[in-house]
Amino acid sequence: MNKAEIISFFERELNKLISEIELYKKEENIWHIEKNIANSAGNLTLHLIGNLHTFIGKEIGNTTYIRNRELEFLQKNVPRKKMIASINDTLKMIEKSLNSITNEDLKKEYPVMKFPKAETTEFLLIHLINHLSYHLGQINYHRRLIDG
Repeated sequence: MNKAEIISFFERELNKLISEIELYKKEENIWHIEKNIANSAGNLTLHLIGNLHTFIGKEIGNTTYIRNRELEFLQKNVPRKKMIASINDTLKMIEKSLNSITNEDLKKEYPVMKFPKAETTEFLLIHLINHLSYHLGQINYHRRLIDG
């Protein structure tokens, strides 16, 4: 897989994330937790933004991003418009970071040990796309369950 293809997957999934957040009829429902639902769509969105800025922005794009993973799940009631702007900023960061490397760099070892053994940058990026898709599905289900 080349970096253009990888970027296109991130674009597709992040644009779907924006659509999901926009589809909530009541903005407050983005943050609603009920019964056995552990995380709101808002907190999952903040988590995805933090995750991508850490593993792509900081490690590949050399940004100065400092992650506060705990806050991703504690913070509440971030306005929808602000979250959508953050998702768009995340997409721009991904494009800039990945356009700064070559397709050959994708085959090199990712600089941080995230898995039990060393993996390539390409492997990590595909893992991140899957992580994004997984939580996007949870957000879709949350919206349909909570916002009806």
